[in-house]
Amino acid sequence: MNGKARLPNSEYTARPWRIHEITPDFRLEDVWALPASGTRDEFLALVQGFADGDLSQGSRLAQALWSIRWKVGKLLGWDETETGLGERVPTLRQRLPDDLLEAPGPSFESLPFTSLYLIEDEFAAEIANSTMHGVMHLSWVPDGAGVYRGQMAVLVKPNGLLGNAYMAAIKPFRHLIVYPAMMRQIEREVVRSGRAVPSDIR
Repeated sequence: MNGKARLPNSEYTARPWRIHEITPDFRLEDVWALPASGTRDEFLALVQGFADGDLSQGSRLAQALWSIRWKVGKLLGWDETETGLGERVPTLRQRLPDDLLEAPGPSFESLPFTSLYLIEDEFAAEIANSTMHGVMHLSWVPDGAGVYRGQMAVLVKPNGLLGNAYMAAIKPFRHLIVYPAMMRQIEREVVRSGRAVPSDIR
């Protein structure tokens, strides 16, 4: 997987996603094309693949980075309950309009995300610890010919100086190791599911 998977911010900001009304105080970190495409009703398969899979299990180097991150977090108390959702920061579910509150997404099996909402072309989940409050936004973008492609945006609200320093420190690792490994894992999940089909974005 190479840099072709990354997209300009306008691929996210120019589209009328519902998440915009929920996260005006979050900053956009990344926008990525996902290795999946399909029909309008296959978005659920992509979302379910995220929720069911362990996307930290990619290359050995990516696994090592995840392992280090969790060990450091445990040592420094970054991921304690009191630093998370409903403790240090309120859940974004408090900002959802009624129609999105009535459309919860699936539960995650391995990754520490909490679903916010799932509609026909959008899914959002949140995570929080002592360094930041983050949102993963998945979307199903039409190509104008009846085919849809997956897209992911990452939004964050860093927690002060610690959060800004942390986000700056991990940026090169996210771009060069973590996200490419995640894309390969997503592609494997898509192929295994046999529902949404992999896209050749490499």
